[in-house]
Amino acid sequence: MAFVHAERLLGACPYPLNGFAESLHVKKLILWDIDGTLIVSGRAGIFALGRAFKKLYGHEPDFAKMDVSGRTDKWIASQVLEQHGLAPSPENIHAYLESYLEVLQEEIKTRDGRVLPGIFELLELFKHRTDVAQGLLTGNLQRGARIKLEHYKVWHYFAFGAFGDDSPLRNELGPHALRRAQAKHAVQFAPANTFVIGDTPHDIECGKAIGAKTIGVATGRFGVAELQAHQPTAVLADFSDTAAFLRLIDEADSTPTS
Repeated sequence: MAFVHAERLLGACPYPLNGFAESLHVKKLILWDIDGTLIVSGRAGIFALGRAFKKLYGHEPDFAKMDVSGRTDKWIASQVLEQHGLAPSPENIHAYLESYLEVLQEEIKTRDGRVLPGIFELLELFKHRTDVAQGLLTGNLQRGARIKLEHYKVWHYFAFGAFGDDSPLRNELGPHALRRAQAKHAVQFAPANTFVIGDTPHDIECGKAIGAKTIGVATGRFGVAELQAHQPTAVLADFSDTAAFLRLIDEADSTPTS
């Protein structure tokens, strides 16, 4: 009878009843970067971008002249095209990235990559915690993200995210991730309970753009001091000390807005 009464009270609720029940528990949102944070892929993405450009235009670009860390695939594609005197038109960017995705499926299998220390343990733990939702916030195209993470057997941990498809500008991705997190979990996650995790200054700035807490991790090309210079909430050397990371998450204010 109590359930029937609750169902009657919630008749006008915009979410399914089970979604409402879930929203009573989920309080914290963790948004993960991919490259240099969850995994290293032996630079499979860069090699794929180089090979893809050569397939289309006959020569490889010089990535040494470009700062691609923390950028979106669309941004990188436009810069490569411009670097070689080609128009960064939607048509040229699309053709280049389609070729990239084809080549990436080959490169990811041949490069020496791995899931970074502590990541499997954290993803599995958060999967079973009813107070935490986790998604992706990455410059990778969604199909590229899936190619990489399926190869390393961690794609299944993420039911939503924001990707390089959403915008070429990294700082514009956060609102897409928040919107999809809300749609999935029927919760408007407060900034105090939202964490953006990444290995580059661009990840930190992306998190700040939505008012989130930011955690830098020095498992990419930037060291602890370099990341600290961008004033994130915290910086870790890596995630091998899972307890240290959990303390950062669990010390946050846990009041949701639903």
